[in-house]
Amino acid sequence: MKKSLILFTMMILASALLMSCGNDETETILASESANIRIAAMRGPTALGLLHLMDTHDSGHTFHDYEFTLLGAPTEVPPLLVRGEIDVAVVPANLASILYNNLDGDIQALAVVTLGVLHIVEIGNEIQSVSDLAGRTIYTTGQGATPEFALNYVLMQNGLTPGVDVHIAFRAEPGEIAALLETGQIEIALLPEPFISTVLARMDNLRVALDLTEAWDKVQSDYSLIMSVVVARREFLENHPAAMASFMDEYATSIAFMTTNISEGAQLAVDFELIPALPIAESALPRTNIVFITGAEMQQNLMGFFNVLYNAYPASIGGALPSEDFFFIS
Repeated sequence: MKKSLILFTMMILASALLMSCGNDETETILASESANIRIAAMRGPTALGLLHLMDTHDSGHTFHDYEFTLLGAPTEVPPLLVRGEIDVAVVPANLASILYNNLDGDIQALAVVTLGVLHIVEIGNEIQSVSDLAGRTIYTTGQGATPEFALNYVLMQNGLTPGVDVHIAFRAEPGEIAALLETGQIEIALLPEPFISTVLARMDNLRVALDLTEAWDKVQSDYSLIMSVVVARREFLENHPAAMASFMDEYATSIAFMTTNISEGAQLAVDFELIPALPIAESALPRTNIVFITGAEMQQNLMGFFNVLYNAYPASIGGALPSEDFFFIS
């Protein structure tokens, strides 16, 4: 009797999964063990691709039990990984390499999930090119992370020395910089979407002066500006291979939803308090460059990007290029 009940329960679960998943995902999920997966991401564009998965989990329709933590700064991630308090993190691209180098290879990269989303905004109309930033102060976030090194690289490739020709002032979160712009305390900032759309909606005198991705492409056409990467603890990957495979399927589905259902995705961004209003979210979401690049393509793109950073600032990726075992190729 007990054995029949267990079989009956498994059949119900399988039926429910078949109804809620596409055929490509079903084989992976049904072969997986259910797991508790703890995920951290930065508030902002790095978290947007997770929102559909977060919403699906909240409604009780995910195969795994997920614990999501949204953080304010990349510096909050390493201690959580070291203490084993999270299993997966969505982090700035260069931090992924730093974690690998500093944690004895215990970190592996799973996917690239965000490309360039950074823009220079200005109160006024004086910044028309990178050279116009000479003698100015740029407020930004991401000290020690991709925004800092991408900005530095673009400045140097245009003949400007950061800290000498251009002063860069760092703040902890984009919201803090947005407040400084709105109160007129600063004039120039480097911000990512969706914060740009948020501030533009509130300020008639603010304009997008430069797209940092376009500026990057002008001086580095071989490799894209990569913002965010999904990493996981190697131990967790080795102990739960099937669970992580089905998580990747669910994550890919979440990103596909966010990039193809703009209205619904924008509403999720508002519901999870990443963007304050629906019209702003609908404007920002198409410009957040959410992607899902895995496997050999991920490795090729990341290694190219890491080489650019390493040649300019070795410390920006932890002093050494990651080895091939950094890349999780299923």
